[in-house]
Amino acid sequence: MDDEQERLFPIANVGRIMKQILPPTAKISKEAKQTMQESATEFVSFVTAEASDKCHKENRKTVNGDDICWALSTLGFDNYAEAIVRYLYKYRQAERLKANQNKGNSTPDNHEEESNYRSGGQHGRQTELPIPLEFRVMERGDNSQARPS
Repeated sequence: MDDEQERLFPIANVGRIMKQILPPTAKISKEAKQTMQESATEFVSFVTAEASDKCHKENRKTVNGDDICWALSTLGFDNYAEAIVRYLYKYRQAERLKANQNKGNSTPDNHEEESNYRSGGQHGRQTELPIPLEFRVMERGDNSQARPS
């Protein structure tokens, strides 16, 4: 496998993700999968590099979720940043609940952890937390909820 292929996301995974949003009878060309593979890999690399630069300037070695949110906002992807902030909040909340249950304490902590992310990028807005997330299970080929209206 050459270096280019090693840095790209696995094409089978990309194809599987693409199929989830399309009707069951839809076909995806090899060229479309390769284009999406390259685009998705480049997007993740672009955002990660921005977050990594921030960490380097702050003398930190670990990129965390807040850094990714900051990078998305800084690069102009505010809608993605806001969605990831909500996901990150819910993820951390679930992890705290799981940790408390493992300790034998089934009640969550009363003090809330907030994300360090604040959208101080281009628009100077702040992201408000908490914003409840709603996860829906979609049937394959059901794209009625897939695109924003």
